[in-house]
Amino acid sequence: MSTRRTHVLLPEDLIQEIDELVGPRGRSAFLVDTARNEVRRQRLLQFLQNKEAVWKDEDHPELAEGAAAWVRRSRAEDEASRSRKRRRGP
Repeated sequence: MSTRRTHVLLPEDLIQEIDELVGPRGRSAFLVDTARNEVRRQRLLQFLQNKEAVWKDEDHPELAEGAAAWVRRSRAEDEASRSRKRRRGP
């Protein structure tokens, strides 16, 4: 990953707090990690505030009877599959 030098102004007290946490040689890495986390958080907030529905019932016909029924059916199918494998042996 390439990097680029940039000029950022920070309050003196904030620089001092950062340096107390990570030392002056760790300042850049700390700011990169913090900025990445904040970008990730902001994008998640944008996604969560999106009014458009993400889940569409027509995309999941297997859940038409409800999620609980689907889970019961899925578990029964898994158990039947395991029983067949046990009967066949190793």
